[in-house]
Amino acid sequence: MGKTYDVVGLGELLIDFTETGLSAQGNPLLEVNPGGAPGNVLSMLQNYGEKTAFIGKVGDDMFGRILLEAVGGCGIDTKGILVDKEVHTTLAFVHTYEDGDRDFSFYRNPGADMMLSKDEVNTDLIRDAKVFHFGTLSSTDPVVREATRYAIDVAKDSGAVISFDPNLREPLWRSLDDAKREIAYGLGKCDLLKISDNEVEFMCGTDDYDKGAQMLIDQYQIPLVLVTLGKEGSRAYYKGMRLEEKPFLTDKTIETTGAGDTFCASSIHYVLKYGLDNLTEENLRELLVYANAAASIITTRKGALRVMPKLEEVEALAATRL
Repeated sequence: MGKTYDVVGLGELLIDFTETGLSAQGNPLLEVNPGGAPGNVLSMLQNYGEKTAFIGKVGDDMFGRILLEAVGGCGIDTKGILVDKEVHTTLAFVHTYEDGDRDFSFYRNPGADMMLSKDEVNTDLIRDAKVFHFGTLSSTDPVVREATRYAIDVAKDSGAVISFDPNLREPLWRSLDDAKREIAYGLGKCDLLKISDNEVEFMCGTDDYDKGAQMLIDQYQIPLVLVTLGKEGSRAYYKGMRLEEKPFLTDKTIETTGAGDTFCASSIHYVLKYGLDNLTEENLRELLVYANAAASIITTRKGALRVMPKLEEVEALAATRL
């Protein structure tokens, strides 16, 4: 019997406050953008035509209501999202540099997403999913860490493909040793890994990304590893194959929020399309081109979850390479 959901994601939902210029008084203006990496991934997957559901927690406040409306408005099933009556929704303030890169300030001590407990995880959703996706922001604190590990175990027992994006956010960890330990745990559980260049350096101690990827494959036996290299494009490593694709650079880039998430969603979409057992070089090249195209498009927009690229936009840009 088939499964109802293509992808179920677990993790943080939060509000990104992004800069939109200055007021008449010269004060910074900030826009409320619904976000959180797993939600961004699911939103992009919805645009690819996949059926998704989210497991997480928001606060019983204005921002939590905005998030629930935004997630549901993207078509993502929200039955796994709980509302915490005591703890407020997590907030992130994003400062964007001239080159589009970002710096984050988080208000999350605690935040509602940290309060999801093991007994609140909707295991029916997970068992009914082809792919289970998670990151490490749901492992920064003991309560939600236990919930995340339990969810991973349920997903593995149900035969789901496990997708992992470390999404390292250093300010949210009590220590970088904790971050390294939890990333290592995720690496040991996943079938599909999307990892950034700086995360490879953090975990492997090298900026030779081929060497780092091979270290991860050898140590953790991960079937498919995808390394994002920012303005240098991306690489795929699979069964001894190594493919690299250039990025779609554009002078319309305003910020990089969501770029990694659109890339990750595109990768999951192609695993759903072709499976994980017999990917060809052509499959992998198509995956990278589409993922790079989607990531490029989102950098021309503020925010992510509500403004993910449409399939026809990605197809049109990808067609210039394929």
